Amino acid sequence: MEVVFAVIIGALVGSFLNVVILRLPDESQSVVLPASHCPQCQAPIRWYDNVPLLSFICLRGRCRSCRGTISWQYPLVEALMAMLSFALWRRFGFGLAFLVYFIFCAALLAIIFIDLYHQIIPDVISLPGLVLGLAASFFLPGISWQESALGLLLGGGTFYAIAAGYQLLTGRAGMGGGDIKLLAMIGAFLGWRALPFVIFASALLGSLIGIGAMVKQRQGGKTVIPYGPFLALASYGYLFFSDRLWRLAAGYYGQ
Repeated sequence: MEVVFAVIIGALVGSFLNVVILRLPDESQSVVLPASHCPQCQAPIRWYDNVPLLSFICLRGRCRSCRGTISWQYPLVEALMAMLSFALWRRFGFGLAFLVYFIFCAALLAIIFIDLYHQIIPDVISLPGLVLGLAASFFLPGISWQESALGLLLGGGTFYAIAAGYQLLTGRAGMGGGDIKLLAMIGAFLGWRALPFVIFASALLGSLIGIGAMVKQRQGGKTVIPYGPFLALASYGYLFFSDRLWRLAAGYYGQ
């Protein structure tokens, strides 16, 4: 029953995240009102057509009213959040840690898709997340408030220094302020010890994808790719596999 509950709550929150991803970048829209509706014909979506994952399957990916195609983003986000919720339950069980990192994972998932579509990381996600991560460290085992505060400062400070140095040398902005605030939020949630892995892994992923994008777009150094998704993916990696990573590091340096 706990597994079922974790998956269901994840899918339900994933459904809400789709609304956030669609509406949050548009300042004229609210994530609360109006109720869910078809983006093509504007017809309200009935409750039985708004069941995460199942409705998409039953409707075969089409709106009941206009038969317009429903984006695969909707079931994808719902499925990803359901899997993240299940993984959090496996790692922490139900409790405060599950709740805190559930919010963290949901925020990262929304950031991934918003940054991919719009190349922005909304402050309304990263700044409250930064505060929540620091506040939660006073109550969570395994991370002290000092580690969280240092992660916040080093995360934001490191990327700020890199961005300032790049702009000074090239005259171009190489990193947005959203990435700086995002890494500060990640440091607040995961602590300063997570930062070397998150920075290295995100840079490695970004480089691999960036090389492919440069070849495909044929724009050389002018190719622009959002960096937030790579930071988010690296953060997931550390959150769920930090124990194994530290054991590997201990084994390597112990030889």
